Amino acid sequence: MKRSLTITVLLLLLIVVLFVCDLCFGSIAIRLSELFGVVSDGSINRQILLDLRLPRAITAVMAGAALSVSGLMMQTLFRNPLAGPYILGVSSGATFGVALLVLVGSMFGFAATNMLTVLSAIVGATLCLMLVLAISYRIENNVSLLIIGMMIGSIAGALVNLMQNFANPDALKLFIVWSLGSLSSVTWAEMPFLVPVFLVGFLMALLLIKPLNGLLLGENYARGLGINVNRTRLLIVLSTGLLAGGITAFCGPIAFVGVAVPHIARGLYSTSNHRIIMPASALIGADLLLLCDLLANQFTYPLPISTLSALFGAPIIIWIIVRRK
Repeated sequence: MKRSLTITVLLLLLIVVLFVCDLCFGSIAIRLSELFGVVSDGSINRQILLDLRLPRAITAVMAGAALSVSGLMMQTLFRNPLAGPYILGVSSGATFGVALLVLVGSMFGFAATNMLTVLSAIVGATLCLMLVLAISYRIENNVSLLIIGMMIGSIAGALVNLMQNFANPDALKLFIVWSLGSLSSVTWAEMPFLVPVFLVGFLMALLLIKPLNGLLLGENYARGLGINVNRTRLLIVLSTGLLAGGITAFCGPIAFVGVAVPHIARGLYSTSNHRIIMPASALIGADLLLLCDLLANQFTYPLPISTLSALFGAPIIIWIIVRRK
């Protein structure tokens, strides 16, 4: 218990340190001693700090926590160590919605604004989630649901590829930039929409901790404890859709965070108890994306956030596969 508390305190301190560093360092550096002074003056640094870096850092914390927690729930639901938040096709649905707006809309002279892009991603992710939820009512086997989710994602991906084939180069470039993921696309104007989606999805996940612990030993054991497995599965899928779908809609797809972070949490805390590893996954995910965002913005042209998260996450997944043979 003392070891777990120490690790948690260190993770919280690391969030604070990385958050401050993310505000201070970039193409234009702001000294720590000047940080609070910049807020009160009217210089260009104030605009950089308040309008660009602060919302981006807040988004990194929410995105890291949301993807990590949703990935944890998927791994528990399907009892698959390589399951992630996008395994049910939510990301593919969001990508399809954006592709429809950007690639097809450009053929008819339709301009894709930032807010319209977000709305199209939300609609695509929601439709995909509703389809998976409808199927989950009729299918009791989790493996079958997993396969259907993957097939829905494959169909959406195939349709996106068709649209890319006929799109004009400018629209295609815009779509590819979105698909690489970016935390900078969330401004204060979008924050009132993203924060409630994140809070509702995260609260649902916290309320599912006890049923998730029951599912660790299998569905039959969970039923023996009085857990309504079908309702729990429905709520897990809905919570994952809100967390992963909401983040994808506003930031684009962000790879590997949801798959890798739950394993880091289990390794650090040496437990599978969701009362411990769910908050731990949220903290580690926030730390990881803050670190990725900090590194991505040290260049003249910021790197895509999904590129750096893949560099951190992919080796962990390789390690998991090798370790479990």
